[in-house]
Amino acid sequence: MILQAGNAIPGTAAELILASSLPTKIVLVVLALLSLLSWAIMLAKWMEIRRVAKQSAAFLAEFGRAATLEQAAGIARRSPASPYTRVLARAVNFLHELRPVGAGTGSDQSTLTAAQVEALHLVLDAEFTAERDRLGEYVPTLAVIGSASPLLGLFGTVLGVINAFVGIAQKGSGNLGAVAPGVAEALTATAAALAVAVPAVFGYNVFAARLNRFDGEIEGFGAELIALLARERRI
Repeated sequence: MILQAGNAIPGTAAELILASSLPTKIVLVVLALLSLLSWAIMLAKWMEIRRVAKQSAAFLAEFGRAATLEQAAGIARRSPASPYTRVLARAVNFLHELRPVGAGTGSDQSTLTAAQVEALHLVLDAEFTAERDRLGEYVPTLAVIGSASPLLGLFGTVLGVINAFVGIAQKGSGNLGAVAPGVAEALTATAAALAVAVPAVFGYNVFAARLNRFDGEIEGFGAELIALLARERRI
């Protein structure tokens, strides 16, 4: 929609949006939906990471006092589910599956072979990756929103500039009344795109940094688990 001569120039953001062309309104609606999605993801991820950090801290405090793998497994069974309890449960299940291999010693505490230790490392690495993927679910969506929003805003900006030139052509002059509606429409789309992209990119960087720190923390837990097995002389 092109503002015709004699129409009042919009003076508020709401009036600018209502007076904009239909394609620009569609762009603004899409940007609004992307903004809601990004904020919903950031809120959900913040709550999830906060909950996981609280549960994990409680478990790790007790795990540090465990003298054997069985004690650690008992602590995990009593604790709320967390990435660390699932990693420990996967390691315990793997070791239980190896019992027939060490059955010749007559003890469940048989020493693991070098190949079995390497297999345990691979199992732990796979579980680390699964836990990171679980915790980082939907975080890449923030990067997509942060990258796509400026392009959508640019599309709206181009539409506004086109309307400005059409206004000049219709009025036969380049005075302020002819170009102001189109320029205002273009700047509205630009501002809306930035309002969507900036929080999304900021949120993505914050959560990506937290996930990188989580990688180091859970790998450190894996090293402590291996050290516990070494103290039991199972490695």
